[in-house]
Amino acid sequence: MTTNKTENFSALKNDLFLRAPLVKIERAPVWIMRQAGRYLPEFHKIRKNHSYFEVCRTPELACQLTLQTIDRYGKLLDASIIFSDILVIPQAMGLEVFMVPGKEPVFPAPLDTPADFSHLTENVDVEKELGAPWTLMAYMIEGGGI
Repeated sequence: MTTNKTENFSALKNDLFLRAPLVKIERAPVWIMRQAGRYLPEFHKIRKNHSYFEVCRTPELACQLTLQTIDRYGKLLDASIIFSDILVIPQAMGLEVFMVPGKEPVFPAPLDTPADFSHLTENVDVEKELGAPWTLMAYMIEGGGI
């Protein structure tokens, strides 16, 4: 006996973004980057009491920031990218990273020599497909934005 695995879920109300790669759709979906809400007072209220990386590492806070723009402009948007940052990857690898206003990000101990790579955490609990993106490697070697 087969069962419909979707029978326990309510019908999707806004699935344009999900349907786009599968079928011809009525219009192009509109979505926002995670940075899009940085100008909102709601964003600043949360960030006043929480550091940038604390927000990235706290699912409830990241969810709140992800949904702020959707809550405000919901009918105009089809999706939002989850609030996070690529810099959590070097942190998971054992590098210290700070967000410094006007200079962000800053790596106080960048990878200056090949020997510095031995200080990185070898077994990071993440899926690895293509290796480190160019931006991350540049930050990790240069100590921040170039």
